[in-house]
Amino acid sequence: MKNLWNDADAEKMVADYAKKGVGRDLALRVYTTRLLGGEPRLVLHGGGNTSCKTKATDLVGDEWDVLCVKGSGWDMAVIEPQGLPAVKMGALLKARSLDKLSDEDMVALQRSNLIDPASPNPSVETLLHAFLPHKFVDHTHSTAILAIVDQEDSKPLIKTVFGDRLGYVPYIKPGFDLAKVAVEVFDADPSVEGLILDKHGIFTFGDDAKQAYDRMIHYVTMAEDFVAKNGKPHTAKAALPAKLAKPSDIAPTLRGAVAVSRGEGRFDRMISDFRTSDAIVDFINSTKIAELAGRGVSTPDLSIRIKTGPMAVPAPDADKLGDYKAVVRGHVEAFVKDYTAYFETNDALDDVKRTMLDPMPRLTLVPGLGMFGHGRTLKDAKIASDVGEMWIEAVRGAEAIGKFHPLSKADLFPLEYWSLEQAKLASNKPKPLTGQVVLVTGGAGAIGAATAKLFAANGAHAVIVDLDPAKAADAAKAAGNNSIGIGADITKPAEMRAAFDKAVAVYGGVDILVSNAGAAWEGRIGELDDATLRKSFELNFFAHQSAAQNAVRIMLEQGTGGVLLFNTSKQAINPGPKFGAYGIPKAATLFLSRQYALDYGAYGIRSNAVNADRIRSGLLTDAMIASRSGARGVSEKEYMSGNLLGQEVTADDVAQAFLHQALAERTTADVTTVDGGNIAAALR
Repeated sequence: MKNLWNDADAEKMVADYAKKGVGRDLALRVYTTRLLGGEPRLVLHGGGNTSCKTKATDLVGDEWDVLCVKGSGWDMAVIEPQGLPAVKMGALLKARSLDKLSDEDMVALQRSNLIDPASPNPSVETLLHAFLPHKFVDHTHSTAILAIVDQEDSKPLIKTVFGDRLGYVPYIKPGFDLAKVAVEVFDADPSVEGLILDKHGIFTFGDDAKQAYDRMIHYVTMAEDFVAKNGKPHTAKAALPAKLAKPSDIAPTLRGAVAVSRGEGRFDRMISDFRTSDAIVDFINSTKIAELAGRGVSTPDLSIRIKTGPMAVPAPDADKLGDYKAVVRGHVEAFVKDYTAYFETNDALDDVKRTMLDPMPRLTLVPGLGMFGHGRTLKDAKIASDVGEMWIEAVRGAEAIGKFHPLSKADLFPLEYWSLEQAKLASNKPKPLTGQVVLVTGGAGAIGAATAKLFAANGAHAVIVDLDPAKAADAAKAAGNNSIGIGADITKPAEMRAAFDKAVAVYGGVDILVSNAGAAWEGRIGELDDATLRKSFELNFFAHQSAAQNAVRIMLEQGTGGVLLFNTSKQAINPGPKFGAYGIPKAATLFLSRQYALDYGAYGIRSNAVNADRIRSGLLTDAMIASRSGARGVSEKEYMSGNLLGQEVTADDVAQAFLHQALAERTTADVTTVDGGNIAAALR
């Protein structure tokens, strides 16, 4: 592993932080923490921790000896000084004399001795950092180290690789007990330059930031070299179907299978992130991949990300996709059954009250294709995929030099169901549309953009489709929540299909369609040329049908229902003069929405429409407002507020109506009027 320390970069960071009142020790601690955190083979997504012992001044000017240690929730790759909260050393060192200390009391002790009470919780391994006498301490979950410690008889192998230069610490759950044992190992031989934590990772330390970092890279490199030199050939590869299905063929099926049913047609859905490479495929094509996946995680910290380990499913045969849904669901059911038994068995060992986490897998390995990370958000799904890549690297190394033998699931349970982690999860309340994917056509227009933004604010990931790709991208950025923009001419079936395929590629599927795109042409119907009317039908009717067909295709594969939402306009109910080219296809779209409700309600797919009127947008432009108000013989202001409420209706009002329909789980075949009150456009 390359040593990335650079004197000039280190001194620049010291100088930059000095301008902000941050001392040299903490600045260099930030520098090397980022070096470690930027290497996924060492640290992933909140894992690992670092510390330095220095001095800090409290709010009344008193100076204290403190431990600045990584705070909970901070990513080492992008850490800032505030991500290393300062804890008074005196109280931490006194804790060593205690015989026992519960996790809750340990956290209370650490929080009560923070210099800044607003700081995040210090790492669960704070006491281990404090008890070691060195100024700088680093901890990672190096995949090369894990290849060595994840063996049935790891202690002699550790001795073979590192000699007496690193102390050996048997596996103990992170916290007070581990800190006590680890420092006793160090005290028995203070000449060691680090500690190997069995089934867990590595600590290195030093008198300065560079020394601790150099030692980490040195010993990780020793592990990498040992695996490379002593590794044996890969295992036999499984036979694959003559014609493999594509990832997009199975993504909706898999995504639907891992959704958590809440009963009566309600689901907590997952986002899926597909990941592949030659290295991934080469490994998961092993004949023993299911057995390797069943052994567990390479380091216990990963249980928070991928539970007890990955799920492996068979390679999908493109000629037998009709049978594959049952195969996938069978494997998910088996995973859920095993996880439930794991929880119930270990939960029964004491009187602690726990709530079982949802039992769905978070990482699925598909021979021939790659792997899918699953999570309630795209961020969580990508983290699961990242973890999967490092799991593969660690297991590949362990199998190369022996046999992958990770921590037992019985020992894993106390960490996955750590009381403090349970409390953190309990406080993380999902939003109404968390885990769902909405595709919005005409997404860069006023109504489409407002709808996408509102749905994203309520937890959905938005796929914003618009004729102008740059505007679609801008609307996606404004919506936030990892939404994406796609340029497409939705009157062309191939481009419509490609937009939905992109949604599947990025998120794994689609749950909500807002079929919103439209444009208006004026003219008296008896004098309208056929080309104009047909053009209007292509956009204002057939594009809605094409979008709905694509959405239903995916929703049926997912098997978790879905929602079709159509913007039909008041013209479908109350036509205006010289507006037949727009109103007639919109009337057809209104009845299209009801036909979908009729034909697909049995599959949990709801279909509703919004009947909106006089919304300032790309369709109802200033020029159009002038024209329509003139046709009705009123002023523009009177035209825009010509309703029972006497108020102008906005795109945000329409977005609210779409959101209501998306959340109304027992409403289908509905038409919601958003026009401020127009009796002539009201339905019977």
